Amino acid sequence: MMLLLTLRGTPILYYGDELGMENASIPPEKAQDPFGRHDPSLGRDPQRTPMRWDSSPNAGFCPEGTEPWLPLGDDSGKGNVALQRESPRSMLGLTRQLLALRRDSPALRSGSYETIEDAPEGCFAYLRRCGTESALVALNFGARELSLRLPGKARARVLVCTHPDGSDQTEVEHLRLRGYEGSVVGLSGTW
Repeated sequence: MMLLLTLRGTPILYYGDELGMENASIPPEKAQDPFGRHDPSLGRDPQRTPMRWDSSPNAGFCPEGTEPWLPLGDDSGKGNVALQRESPRSMLGLTRQLLALRRDSPALRSGSYETIEDAPEGCFAYLRRCGTESALVALNFGARELSLRLPGKARARVLVCTHPDGSDQTEVEHLRLRGYEGSVVGLSGTW
């Protein structure tokens, strides 16, 4: 989600992405998609399962006793809107933070893009700039912690982080990223 909402271009979220919904296994007899009925490998049904609104029967998608048009999948009680709405640490909370940051940041909305070439292996990092505003996006795609060296000293402030217990870092030469952590960092100073 962090990659999608900080890259250039128009981001597109599909139904359930904001919750981190996973594809469901659809038995052939429950398939609705005409392509999937003909060839299950072409079916779109695993991505189009009902939205999980709450922990009630049928996940709040339809009344109890009514069969939803597709099965809910295995995690219907874990990742629903009602549960995630209450936690800023949820996927929905992260998505909302990123959408608000993109809306308020000229650098993320329409700024230039520059890849950070000397990022450590497993880290994808890039800079977005617009006028005097700069944002560094750093994503660790591996399990081990790594450190991203910033060229020169910069004042940095973590704006959004996938691990929200991280502290703001200022006057940094290196940005520490734990395993599978992503950060959007506002920068000022020499870059």
